[in-house]
Amino acid sequence: MSKVRLAVIYYSMGGTNYQMARWAAEAAEEAGAEVRLRKVRELAPQSVIDSSPAWKAHVEATKDIPEAESDDLEWADAIIFSTPTRFGNIASQMKQFLDMQGGLWAQGKTANKVVSAMSSAQNPHGGQEATILSIYTSMFHWGAIVAAPGYTDPVVFGAGGNPYGTSVTVGQDGNMVGDIKAIEAAVKHQAKRTVTVAQWVKNGKAG
Repeated sequence: MSKVRLAVIYYSMGGTNYQMARWAAEAAEEAGAEVRLRKVRELAPQSVIDSSPAWKAHVEATKDIPEAESDDLEWADAIIFSTPTRFGNIASQMKQFLDMQGGLWAQGKTANKVVSAMSSAQNPHGGQEATILSIYTSMFHWGAIVAAPGYTDPVVFGAGGNPYGTSVTVGQDGNMVGDIKAIEAAVKHQAKRTVTVAQWVKNGKAG
């Protein structure tokens, strides 16, 4: 039985979605998956980044994380996306990455990927669910198989009970609000569920 190949692709300004992506990658590796952790390309001008100490520090701290490429999607059996919300939608950096995959889509290379998504915002009802669902809308066009966490484990409730994907609130200080251990547990459950579903699909295709 061959390993599931999982690409964890994120965008982060202050580190929240990076942290969730790291937790997802760790859990997927624990579940036996081969994992690539990738950030999407930054679009903001350097002058804007430099004007925010936290943003600048995060960019510097993650400079060695490879940028996501179409090859990562083609390679993967499963994908987990993590992005902050922007007015209830995907951050432009993540949106551009998705929009650039028309070539893969036209070749049928996005079909049957198992996908899950996570998000963050500065308010408890700041658009996290809408952002995750907007990713899933694109995934339906890709022909992907969405593996949302639903209520498949009690840990989902500890992180706020979002059945579409783990979502968090980020305080004015840039840190996650709430029980961090509970959020980590929800992210890791979501990642392991994604790997499990991808393994089912992979085994079924092989059979």
